[in-house]
Amino acid sequence: MTARRKHELPDDVYIPFVETLFRDGFTLAIGISAQTALIGLVWAKTGNSAFLAIVICLLAVGFVRVLNMRRFASLPPITTREEARKRENHYIVYGAMHGVTLGTFSLVAIYTAQDSFSEIAAVCISLATATGIAGRNYGSPRMVIILIVSLTCPMSLGFILRGDFYHVALGLLSAPFLLAIHRYAMTVRDVLFTAISAEKRANRIAERFNRALNTMSHGLVMLGPRGRVVVANAEAAHLMSFKSPDALLGRTIHSMLMRGVAGGMLAAKDCAFIEGQLTRALREGRNRKVLVSLSNGQHFEFSAREGSQELGVITFEDVTQRVDAEEKIRSMARYDNLTGLPNRAYFHELVGEIMSTGSRDRLCGLAVLDLDDFKSVNDTLGHPVGDGLIYAVAERLAAFASDTVKVSRFGGDEFMVFVDHVDDASHLSDIIDRIFAGLQGEIDVAGHALRVQASGGAVLSRVGDTDVDAMIVKADLALYKAKELGKNDWRLFEASMDEAFRNRQLMKADLRVAIESGALRVVYQPIVAMDTMRISSCEALCRWEHRDLGPISPAVFIPLAEEMGMISEISHFVLQAACGECVRWADQISVSVNLSAKDFRNRDVIDKVRNALATSGLAPHRLEIEVTETALLDDKSLTRQYVEELKALGVRIALDDFGTGYSSLSYLHKLPLDKVKIDRSFLMDISQNSRSLELLKGTVSLSRSLGLTVTIEGVETFEQLKILALQVKPDFVQGFLFGAALTASGIDTMSSTVWPFAKDIRDAGRAVAVS
Repeated sequence: MTARRKHELPDDVYIPFVETLFRDGFTLAIGISAQTALIGLVWAKTGNSAFLAIVICLLAVGFVRVLNMRRFASLPPITTREEARKRENHYIVYGAMHGVTLGTFSLVAIYTAQDSFSEIAAVCISLATATGIAGRNYGSPRMVIILIVSLTCPMSLGFILRGDFYHVALGLLSAPFLLAIHRYAMTVRDVLFTAISAEKRANRIAERFNRALNTMSHGLVMLGPRGRVVVANAEAAHLMSFKSPDALLGRTIHSMLMRGVAGGMLAAKDCAFIEGQLTRALREGRNRKVLVSLSNGQHFEFSAREGSQELGVITFEDVTQRVDAEEKIRSMARYDNLTGLPNRAYFHELVGEIMSTGSRDRLCGLAVLDLDDFKSVNDTLGHPVGDGLIYAVAERLAAFASDTVKVSRFGGDEFMVFVDHVDDASHLSDIIDRIFAGLQGEIDVAGHALRVQASGGAVLSRVGDTDVDAMIVKADLALYKAKELGKNDWRLFEASMDEAFRNRQLMKADLRVAIESGALRVVYQPIVAMDTMRISSCEALCRWEHRDLGPISPAVFIPLAEEMGMISEISHFVLQAACGECVRWADQISVSVNLSAKDFRNRDVIDKVRNALATSGLAPHRLEIEVTETALLDDKSLTRQYVEELKALGVRIALDDFGTGYSSLSYLHKLPLDKVKIDRSFLMDISQNSRSLELLKGTVSLSRSLGLTVTIEGVETFEQLKILALQVKPDFVQGFLFGAALTASGIDTMSSTVWPFAKDIRDAGRAVAVS
């Protein structure tokens, strides 16, 4: 044993060792009785009063020792090392007294009595007691040594004192006997220590395994080579409705599954299928999962895999919540959460599947229904009432659903109805008329009597000639026509109904007239110098006021103009107007005009700019031409040539919206630019994102190092302006912070105005400098 095992046993080993000292008081009492009887015989034979005294002393010591053992054995189990040490000390004291008494008898019997029976009795008692030392006292090494010394030393001393050679030799030979007994006791102690330690390790491992096994969220059973359960956990017993895991031991897969069949939760054919799948998985060594749905609505998932040493493992769990959640997710993905009708995506999928099967020559129909004036319901009565109306309409429409009729809520107040196997237009009309008739009447929603009124558009098509998307587009066009004609009715699509196209064409026609008649107007967005907080320049922007529709967003009519090929006419109009107005402003104010990609496709752009300057008399340096990245992409070499020719006129060139789309740093040094206009996207999060700020600072620094001035667009808050002024330091800023675009007279009026931000910026700068 190691030093630790001898002297510093762990508490969980030392305490049981001490408890063994008090474990068998009965055999100790028998031994003491036998020792007393033998010494009494010696006294009776010799008549030596010393033996009588030893008998009396032995009886007293034995009585006290047995009584002490019984007392300690009846006490509660030892819990602390200190308590164990205290009990061991008690045991050693009384044991030492016992050993000394027996040793005294040996000394007297061998040396003093000079009687052969006394000598034999002394040797017998010493040997018999010595052989029990290891078996009884291995728990206390100190007790072992004390007993060996107290027994063998007096006996050896008695033989040595006899003086003759043989007795002296016998006395000396007792020393190896002493060592052998001590070694034997230590061996017993070492073996028991190893066994106890191994048992405790095994118990700890078993406890951990048992805890891990029985705290699993999955049920688990292990099958032996004969296919019977050899291990099962608590969750398996719970899921299988057994009282304990032990009730599963020895069962086969078949018997476990048949329990579900007997309970009416599993069909016999399902049982056979599941058993076959799991058995096959175990046999082939493959992982296999089987989902089992029970009659009570529960869902179990079984997994089987082959283990080591011909053991098979089956795990299973109650996945009812997961299956229900997945089903709910599928339902949410497919069905409208308000009405329960198929949503747009699922309706598209359903109709697509229907149209992909069957005869390609059959007719089908699709109708779009839209509630009239539904927005007023939401606005006047609230969205809950509007939702109630939608739900009530959906209920009425759902009544028409069948294998050949599919109903969907597309969103908002729009519904779709698909009809398969339509005979002709009259048949489709009858169906839709019935649907409209079913929608008629009042609906009570939260105490409000609402009359349902809807408009619809329908299309009839041969399956082989169309698809879902095309039918929806045509039905929508018919719906727009129905609304045009007074609502509360439906129309069947006709080729002449492409209202969307005609509206677009009308818009284009109106735009053409506006361009040709000069009905467009130009406004100017201020560009403010950072150092003076005054207008240094302005960007010319085109606006269109439609005679019927009112203001039309540039995002609408500019793309239309590009489609019509008239964007260059707008550019020319803006260029002429901007130059004509700028010449009337103060000399320090210039104007910026954005030319389109199409403007740079021929060299007419040079003549247009030259003519605008000549006609207005504007000094070339007061005109700035903004080049878009789209223009640069079309033909880089040609664009560069035109830009260089414009530069030769004396105008300044700016790269517009730098940082968006296809921005390239190569533009900054390959083109003869004067300015870079950094897109508003750079400002979006500079107050929260340090990387965005560093990127903006780097872009400004790079541009300035190339000799370019910098304008930052899209400044909308004072916080952005302050960061730009204190950290980025561009030359100019532009954005809604400085107000909406102004008329020419407005620019003239504001030309000498210093924005109040100037003082705030200066104060912020001083605060930063002081800190």
